[in-house]
Amino acid sequence: MTPQVHREITPLSPEDSFLVFDRVKDDFDFPMHFHPEFELNFILNGKGVRRVIGDSMENIENVELVLVGPNLQHGWELHNCRNKNIHEITIQFHNDLFDEKLLSRRIMKPIRDMFERSAHGILFSEKIAEEVKPKILQLSKIDSIDYFLELISILQDLATSRNQRLLSSYTSINKDFENSDKIKIIYEFVQENYQYKISLNEISEMVNMSPVSFNRFIKKRTGKTLIEYVNDTRIGYASRWLIEKDLSIAEVAFKCGFNNIANFNRVFKKSKNCTPSQYREEFSGIKRVL
Repeated sequence: MTPQVHREITPLSPEDSFLVFDRVKDDFDFPMHFHPEFELNFILNGKGVRRVIGDSMENIENVELVLVGPNLQHGWELHNCRNKNIHEITIQFHNDLFDEKLLSRRIMKPIRDMFERSAHGILFSEKIAEEVKPKILQLSKIDSIDYFLELISILQDLATSRNQRLLSSYTSINKDFENSDKIKIIYEFVQENYQYKISLNEISEMVNMSPVSFNRFIKKRTGKTLIEYVNDTRIGYASRWLIEKDLSIAEVAFKCGFNNIANFNRVFKKSKNCTPSQYREEFSGIKRVL
């Protein structure tokens, strides 16, 4: 049976540039998913974890560094790993953080070429992973523009490193996920209004479609109903605020558009496979959004 692959709504808002998760876990199961952001994933002490990227499926070693391109399916399973001290640092950044004009400059060519290769997923050598480890470990402790400069430095080191290996034989099958004027209108509207009630009639009128046609359209483009899509956005913000803000779970629920705490808990658990309180406890590490 083919595992379900879902489109993850990351905690990055349109105004953010990137985020870093830095945490130690005793579990490492991340179901197959995709998102339009780039993801750099660094794992220590994860020998035996199974990495799945596109059609590539491999057990990882104790040091793992992978760059996953936009909308490429990926996931991890605990599999044969027995370690209870898995250190994960994940960096996600918007796919347009570096625009085409910047990437067309000669000095940016190595990074541009690496971004193109990342459509297959790139596994970096253990040697370069060890070399950039101090920089990656420092990322969650750096502020503002210094973070951005350090990220560019890491990307440059990786782009010019030897023994890179492409993982998936195919590139993203979801490239056109948001390549639609209607989807962009829906996305922008939901981003601005997720904390309010959003009706099917209201949003279908915005894109000049009947409610029935709109339902078919959004299901085809996202694999989700409108309410599932809106709830994904709400859960993305909720997961961010649970870590960053000193708010009660009820306050987070109402702030991101749920007017019923029981419904919030149910939707959150379905999305994250844990309760909001468990999620908050799990992130005893560091999470930064800039």
